Amino acid sequence: MLLAGDIGGTKTDLAVFSPEKGLGAPLARAEFPSRDYATLEAVAREFVSKVQMPIDRACFAIAGPVIQGRVKTVNLPWVVDANGLADSLNLQTVVLLNDLEATAMAVPFLGPADSLILWPGEPVPGGSIAVIAPGTGLGEAFLTWDGTRYRAHASEGGHADFGPTGALQLDLLRYMLDRFEHVSYEQVCSGLAIPAIYDFLRDSGYGAEPPEFGQQLADAEDRTPLIVTSALQQPAAHPLCAATLNLFVRILGAEAGNLALKVLATGGVYLAGGIPPRILSALGESAFMEAFRSKGRLSELLGRVPVSVVLRPAALMGAASRGLELFEP
Repeated sequence: MLLAGDIGGTKTDLAVFSPEKGLGAPLARAEFPSRDYATLEAVAREFVSKVQMPIDRACFAIAGPVIQGRVKTVNLPWVVDANGLADSLNLQTVVLLNDLEATAMAVPFLGPADSLILWPGEPVPGGSIAVIAPGTGLGEAFLTWDGTRYRAHASEGGHADFGPTGALQLDLLRYMLDRFEHVSYEQVCSGLAIPAIYDFLRDSGYGAEPPEFGQQLADAEDRTPLIVTSALQQPAAHPLCAATLNLFVRILGAEAGNLALKVLATGGVYLAGGIPPRILSALGESAFMEAFRSKGRLSELLGRVPVSVVLRPAALMGAASRGLELFEP
């Protein structure tokens, strides 16, 4: 049996799959708060001890660059080595994948209920597909057609330099540069970034913060859900939150368009990760697609690129699909 996992900065999602049941029917599944554990081995060992199943292989999708079977996680203080993990868990094989590579692997398996079309576009059969996923951090990957099927490719594009568009984003870059040596897209387009955008708008005088709400933010362990929920449910009462979400959506749209150009994603762009399904109403407004298409002479090309939101956690599915290949003769 296969142990598959999606290891993120916030949570670790583990499941057991069998070749007979396939992707659609995990035999057991559980989520764990990642930061409560010192290592991936500790999480996996706890899960395996609970399920009591004869697991002999594993495939983990991890946020970070996987180099020769080893990865230092981006948003956790973990170093994971495939061979060491196999030895410690007494498994035949352990495969490590970049989490966005795994998410991309899942795209060909998505059913109609697994995604929502934001823009239908005009997909080109066999065209490259881009995947961008704002969650705790910002992940990017892409797929290319090899003549028989799509192949996923990892990327660390979320850590590329932030390129502002317009005066407001230039001011945001200056604000961030006063605090960080390097400002990447992840720092302005992720769950970690939303409080930073809010602070920038507040500190720059783009709106007043209600004192009671300021206290709620100060007391919150994670400010991101509070800001996003207020922006979606009470935008008039929380103009700073509404402005934060609007700016976030525009930055996401611009970077999604950048990625589409870089890999010539005529097959489509998929927004994955934890944030897009939670802000569907904001993504459905004009700001996202305006920023996505605003590419000068290539705006017309971007207007033909389909854009969809992935509605289910796809990295686990991708890790399981790659892991089940280990059972093929």
